[in-house]
Amino acid sequence: MESPKKIAHEIGGVKRDALRFGLNGVKSDIVGSHPLESSYESGKRSEEAMKRTIIGHTYGSALPLKMDMDRQILSRFQRPPGPIASSMLGLEVYTGAIDNFGFEDYLNDPRDSETFKPVDFHHGMEVRLGISKGPVAPSFM
Repeated sequence: MESPKKIAHEIGGVKRDALRFGLNGVKSDIVGSHPLESSYESGKRSEEAMKRTIIGHTYGSALPLKMDMDRQILSRFQRPPGPIASSMLGLEVYTGAIDNFGFEDYLNDPRDSETFKPVDFHHGMEVRLGISKGPVAPSFM
């Protein structure tokens, strides 16, 4: 007879520290993004895969691998947590995302919100170094 299966992870993902980050809202965990946003993201992924295939056939298989390594290097480069957020400018230039000017570039900056909590530098570094668990910083009260 088989033993009952156990769930290896906790429901809800990472434990949240209610004293440090406040109570967790359930709606944000259940409701996904807008259907058009998910469709847009899947279209963008398939377009990138097509570009990688074309570049691989045109220039050889080493170039897509080099491009992946460059992307990984640029995605790791970030400022330490603090008052100035990482802009990931190098990655945006490399991927061409700097040319796209969306509404999020001039509207809805979370740092302009009245309920925005400033980042705790020490806790952010503890999370980054793996000493502490949880999100780097609470975004809103």
